[in-house]
Amino acid sequence: MQTHTLPDDIEALKRMIVERDVRLDAMQGALTAKEQEGQLLTLLIEKLKLQIARFKRTQFGRSSERIGEQLAQLELLVEDLEANQSTAQPAPAEMASSAQTTAPATQRPRELPAHLPRQRIEHTPACNCRTCGAALIKIGEDVSEVLDYVPASFKVIRHVRPKLSCPQCHVFVQAPAPQRPIDRGLPGPGLLAHVLVAKYADHQPLYRQSEIYAREGVELSRSTLADWVGSSARLLDLLALALKDYVLRSGKLHADDTPVPVLEPGRGKTKTGRLWTYVRDDRASGSTDPPAV
Repeated sequence: MQTHTLPDDIEALKRMIVERDVRLDAMQGALTAKEQEGQLLTLLIEKLKLQIARFKRTQFGRSSERIGEQLAQLELLVEDLEANQSTAQPAPAEMASSAQTTAPATQRPRELPAHLPRQRIEHTPACNCRTCGAALIKIGEDVSEVLDYVPASFKVIRHVRPKLSCPQCHVFVQAPAPQRPIDRGLPGPGLLAHVLVAKYADHQPLYRQSEIYAREGVELSRSTLADWVGSSARLLDLLALALKDYVLRSGKLHADDTPVPVLEPGRGKTKTGRLWTYVRDDRASGSTDPPAV
């Protein structure tokens, strides 16, 4: 506030100071309430995380399906609480207004992975001094990093094979066509790997993948993706057999039997299936052999 806008009356000045103090007290009280709410949310989140960890340790046997459902619900609840936790934090304007009384603690910037590519954006001010017009010289710089995401994208790889011929003996020469993962198939190895990882590691059904790709303007039906998955499975058979042979050659095996409900097509009911997992891992006994499942 500029001094020339202040009233000359002492009583009016006193009233302005009292009103300002009342507003500051109200803002400080609101900040304190938000801080307490944030602390309660943090305690609740930590309690839920401990409960999730306990469920994961006991997830075995017939109750594993029920525990799995509870785990999924708890995970979603924790995500929602952590997403809403920011509402209990002071807004930037509020933090600035209370800077005189409660200075926020300085947080150490998080180190971002060194292997990520860096894009440099330089914010250069005017090259001349606004006061005297002299040319400015660089004496240093401040660097801050922001983690951003570039959405996955498709690309088309064009394999061009020039046709050459000898004008003397009329010999025709052309490089052989590069081998494809699926004979005469459309997908490259990177796309096939992405579809498989999304389906089996990220639990992304093929029909959802089809919808995601359609947003990129690439129409890939669920049946097409299913054909690719089947063809990829055939390609990976030799790798699976080699892995099986390596695991079963071990002198010590760890095994696990997990019952899972399996939908019976056409009947709308489920039957009990079983997942039998065999693990080769003897590192606890000093073995240097790589573990495998």
